[in-house]
Amino acid sequence: MRFMVMIKASADSEADVEPQEGLLLEMGKYNEQLVKAGIMVDGAGLMSTSKGARVQVTSGKPIVTDGPFTEIKEVIAGFWIWNCSSLQEAIDWVAKCPIAHGQDRFEIRQMHELEDFATEGEGYEQHKKVEAELAAQKSGA
Repeated sequence: MRFMVMIKASADSEADVEPQEGLLLEMGKYNEQLVKAGIMVDGAGLMSTSKGARVQVTSGKPIVTDGPFTEIKEVIAGFWIWNCSSLQEAIDWVAKCPIAHGQDRFEIRQMHELEDFATEGEGYEQHKKVEAELAAQKSGA
């Protein structure tokens, strides 16, 4: 099962405070453990919301709100994509995460797989086509 693990922002992450070298090393070692365990598929830290925007599409037109955003508790500071056998396994891995800048709040969400939906029809076939194109792109074909 794939899970997206989101790290909630803190005042420091929104102020673009860089992690100290020791913490950066600790996070690197944690990520290495995730990779060696076959858990981590992808992940990244996100820049502060002052470098981003929120977009709402209404009647086909984007309504853009530039950052920064005031509700830090609603902001995501980083993410991982993990392969885990269960939600509990993902929780267990989050419990091992070094805490940076008071970022001690995480959200874990299981991701849909294409097979979760009807496996026939034009929509399904379109998604299979895109899936194949993405795989080819990743392999450099």
